[in-house]
Amino acid sequence: MTRFAVGLSLVLVLVTPLFAQSDPQAVTYAAQAMSALTGGNPIMDATLTGTATRIVGSDQGNGPTTLYAKGQFESRLVMNLSSGNRSEIRNSLNNPQGEWIDADGNPNQYALHNCFTDAVWFFPALSSLASANDPHEAMSYVGLETFNGASVQHLRSVRSGEPLSTMDLYLDAVTFLPLEIDYSAHADQDANIDIPVQVVFSSYANINGAAVLT
Repeated sequence: MTRFAVGLSLVLVLVTPLFAQSDPQAVTYAAQAMSALTGGNPIMDATLTGTATRIVGSDQGNGPTTLYAKGQFESRLVMNLSSGNRSEIRNSLNNPQGEWIDADGNPNQYALHNCFTDAVWFFPALSSLASANDPHEAMSYVGLETFNGASVQHLRSVRSGEPLSTMDLYLDAVTFLPLEIDYSAHADQDANIDIPVQVVFSSYANINGAAVLT
């Protein structure tokens, strides 16, 4: 009896997702914005304090508010409002997620499709501008536009090829300081319903070479 030995060769092919590459001009403008914002100093965390007004239909309230940023991917918003306290937490470090805590202390999970945009939307130095060289982020240059009478450079960021992560950033064409960041939130049960969000920045003060919101 003749025996035949048959060897099988298995080839494992690893496929790396391909995302759109960043536009070099957009990356350059993002770097100039970061330089204007930080003065070349690394910023890891930030705490902002102020007063907020929240209006959701007939539910209206205002009061002191604190916004915390831990790196670029974690944030917490704490509002002590006349209509009741509210907290919002975001974490995009690994798997994007978030929750909001109502006035009764009950946690409520954010819909996943509302967790793809910048977790630190309120502090430009820890926004998409800080990761323009990240291979998972595609930063594109839209063009020179006019914003409230001022010339701005319009950049657009998309992370990991996810359209719902789109952030539009408008930089002063002279100082490169961010003047506005726009993105869309969406209805919890329908990612196709866009809710425009505009975050406007002003009153920058130069402190030790860094532009600080006052």
